[in-house]
Amino acid sequence: MANEISLPLYLKTARRNTIQRAFDATLLFLLVSLLVYRLLSLKNHGYVWLIAFLCESWFTFTWSLIVSTKWNPVEIQTYPENLERRFAELPAVDMFVTTADPEREPPIMTVNTVLSLLAVDYPADKLACYVSDDGCSALTFHSLVEALRFAKLWVPFCKKHNIQVRAPFRYFLEDPMSTCPANSEFNQDWKKIKAEYEQLCLKIKEAGRESAPCDLTGDFAVFANIETGNHPTIVKIMGEHKHGTEGDEEVPHLVYVSREKRPKYPHHFKAGAMNVLSRVSGLMTNAPFILNVDCDMFVNDPQVVRRTMCQLLGHESETDVAFVQYPQCFYNGLKDDPYGNQMVVLTEHLGHGLAGLQGPSYFGTGCFHRRKVLYGVWPDHSDDPARNHALINGKSGEYVLMKNFGKSREFMESATHALRGEKGIRPKLSDSLEAALQVADCDYEFGSTWGTKFGWIYGSMSEDLLTGLTIQRKGWKSTFPLSEPPSFLGCAPTGGPTTMTQQKRWATGQFEILASKSNPIFATFTGNLQFRTSLFYMYILSWGLSSIPELCYAALPAYCIIADSYFLPKVHDPAMLIPVIIFVTYNMLTLREYLKLGLSAQAWWNNMRMGRITATSAYLFGVLSVVLKILGLSDTVFEVTKKDDEASDDEDDDGMSDATKFTFDESPIFVPGTTLLMVHLTALLTLCLRLPALVDDDGEGMRVGPGEVFCSLWVVLCFRPFMKGLFRRGKYGIPSSTIFKSTCLALVFVCMGLRI
Repeated sequence: MANEISLPLYLKTARRNTIQRAFDATLLFLLVSLLVYRLLSLKNHGYVWLIAFLCESWFTFTWSLIVSTKWNPVEIQTYPENLERRFAELPAVDMFVTTADPEREPPIMTVNTVLSLLAVDYPADKLACYVSDDGCSALTFHSLVEALRFAKLWVPFCKKHNIQVRAPFRYFLEDPMSTCPANSEFNQDWKKIKAEYEQLCLKIKEAGRESAPCDLTGDFAVFANIETGNHPTIVKIMGEHKHGTEGDEEVPHLVYVSREKRPKYPHHFKAGAMNVLSRVSGLMTNAPFILNVDCDMFVNDPQVVRRTMCQLLGHESETDVAFVQYPQCFYNGLKDDPYGNQMVVLTEHLGHGLAGLQGPSYFGTGCFHRRKVLYGVWPDHSDDPARNHALINGKSGEYVLMKNFGKSREFMESATHALRGEKGIRPKLSDSLEAALQVADCDYEFGSTWGTKFGWIYGSMSEDLLTGLTIQRKGWKSTFPLSEPPSFLGCAPTGGPTTMTQQKRWATGQFEILASKSNPIFATFTGNLQFRTSLFYMYILSWGLSSIPELCYAALPAYCIIADSYFLPKVHDPAMLIPVIIFVTYNMLTLREYLKLGLSAQAWWNNMRMGRITATSAYLFGVLSVVLKILGLSDTVFEVTKKDDEASDDEDDDGMSDATKFTFDESPIFVPGTTLLMVHLTALLTLCLRLPALVDDDGEGMRVGPGEVFCSLWVVLCFRPFMKGLFRRGKYGIPSSTIFKSTCLALVFVCMGLRI
């Protein structure tokens, strides 16, 4: 028995990082050296050098935050084979899936995510899957009804044959028949299941073509005459696991939830949906752990729940880990990452580095939470229920619980059980159905602390970061396991408009947090957030702010060419070596990181150029939207990212696949990039024509040097997709309205440069 207790579940080891540290520190030293040079020679130059100094100060600050995060990388290893030898009974897990728009998030995608969750390698009686449908779609509900019928075949098939990929749409991409005898049991089962899945897809596809996916009677009657933003609560217990059963009934609970929405009530986007799921699940199953995934992120490792339990239970004290955040990896990633949104290198380096600090923040999907942490427990009270929950048994206990958790007595009882570490599960899910409808009402949270102290926190489009920051400021830690194969796989945005919409939403939410009282600097001084963890938060929350120095620095070379000025040292000046070495070192260092992970040089370049494009466009609009919100001129709007997992790979006449060609729409988000490109093209044309404005009156020639010309060419190269868009049509071409606006702005910039 003693040997079983000592069996390891979870091991954290430091990773050697000497070479990377040396390169990172060298680049940081060079950046500081350039700032010192700028500062010492600032009085001998004009405002152009001052702008360059301010921009380079920001870049140096950002790099120092990156170096701090990467400095102490850690590897995490789990031993799920030891889990049941350590614990006679495994804890229950409630699994949340969120979807909001059946057009942008196709129901077949949600169905595959749900099926992969229902089929994980974990006792079925310990699992419950809750699907939040914020679109209140009869099509989504119909798809889940059909999926549940298929699940009664799919789940036993996966467990019987130990299938590794348990999302059917990915599993059936490969044909294992060639390696199995034609008359084998697996062969027969595979054919049967594949035929059933094809039938499921056909039913969902045909239902999507109809104005009503099915007869709106029986369970579907509640969807008759439904308005997406104005409807009552709908909670449907679609499937209830029966204890002690096997075969077709070996499927976890499945519950459909569409919370009440009314036009005059705030619904707080995804954070509001997650809080409703927390309350509904708290009444029905009240599992101590919660997994949440987006509708496009399926389970890629059937052992993921067991691996997570190793990290949550494998410590002397549960205060060590509040949540386990898995990295976002993608199954539909295009070759060489043309849109720079797969974040492979960022995840690898910053992820391992964060694991060596207080742990990563919460990134919104693929995350396991402790329920009682979401209910507001502090780590120094977690192991002492009597101290932490004395208020529950006091005279004012009921009043405090009502103020914290709302007016439902059933939910207050459920929350009390969760906070004390007790199960408190009702014998049947239907016993709590009436109370579940109450806690999903749009006015339930009024007068409570939901969204301010407990649950998913409101106040930002990046509710995930804000929630994670709120948890970690209390002193909680987290883990970031990077496993192979990835535990979860999601759908990456494809196309320019979709990518820019996502990046803008991120920048908006991040800047909302940075400009609020939840700022991580305050959390360090007034809470228990570790200093270096707060530096990571500062890095990620300041993505939007980086748009200003990025845009200014990108425009400087063109301005200098037009105005016959310079922002770099002269060629004969030894100080010119500093920016040259910085440029070479940074690009070689980042290229090394990509090659080391087995990625191509083209992938590196795509990420470099997309970094410049998103920073000067999507991030800029994200900041502007927050500024307008602060001024009271407009409010931020949550835009659901369109999911498209069937990107075309057809090639055009240029040998480029349609999926990798940059796409545009009439959104103003493409105006800054187009304007910047036109400004640089005009500057280079002006230089070639040697206009009189570029020559000094005394005939000594131009002051602008080769450094400024090279930088201008570099910017044009980064915005090459925009240059191609000027000459293309359709979705691959920049709309004429965007070109007109950009031309006007470029002319204003050029005229100002010539005048000055």
